[in-house]
Amino acid sequence: MYNAGLVLEGGGMKGMYTAGVLDFFLDKGIEFSSVYGVSMGACDMCSYLAKQRDRAFAVVADYAKLHRYFSIESLIFTGNLFNVKMVYDTIPNRLYPFDYETYKNYSGKAYAVATDIETGLPEYFRIKELKADMEKIRASASLPLVSRNVKVDGKLYLDGGISNSIPLKKSIEDGNKKNIVVMTKEVGYIREPIGKKHLALVRALYRKYPKVGELMADRHNMYNGELKYLDEQIKSGGAFLIQPKYKGNVGRIERDRDKLKVLYEQGYNEAAECYDEMKKYLEG
Repeated sequence: MYNAGLVLEGGGMKGMYTAGVLDFFLDKGIEFSSVYGVSMGACDMCSYLAKQRDRAFAVVADYAKLHRYFSIESLIFTGNLFNVKMVYDTIPNRLYPFDYETYKNYSGKAYAVATDIETGLPEYFRIKELKADMEKIRASASLPLVSRNVKVDGKLYLDGGISNSIPLKKSIEDGNKKNIVVMTKEVGYIREPIGKKHLALVRALYRKYPKVGELMADRHNMYNGELKYLDEQIKSGGAFLIQPKYKGNVGRIERDRDKLKVLYEQGYNEAAECYDEMKKYLEG
């Protein structure tokens, strides 16, 4: 196990790139003492730490085509685009069960990043026992507008990417001098400001929680600032980056299994391409 941090960005179905990277890590027996997952990155993290190769890809690629996995009807009648019962209970406990015991035996520290919608601050939930902490994973992956707020210990949360998309600074503050960052956005990506109509909808829906609107209005500045910090850390030796070399055709919500497979294989292959360089970085 490397005494280093692993930082996993979110991105919806673009997380299939991360799934490919993590399966390469499993094939090579690569483990980290700390892992920080955001949104889909937190979901991918769970399969990786349970050492279940192919699982992160399969639970999306095999079930995304099912109407009961996610649908507009689910959003209208439950407030969640993704069927909560299906995603966080039926699949992990019956259809493709997590190896909870293997996850429990992970000797490092794993965190799922969520956003406290009252304070607007990121919360770094320690995920010690996967089954008991499933609501914390759900909180991390609950996208604004298409997910209901998730209550954890009496507080309400939404997607971690709203407040901290790339928690590299948190990993460094926790003492990790070396970090592997896996992004889902391609080389050269710069986040643009949210559209006015979209922002107005967010502010209307979360009028009781104005911090959500404030975060969404400033999210491009927050994200691009994180990219700048990441670049500085790469140059100083604090981080090593793995990210898509080119933009694929997988959207945040994608049902096409073939497209998802291509992105997964891209992640696996690009991790393999930089393996020697990454190993030299971690062991140097």
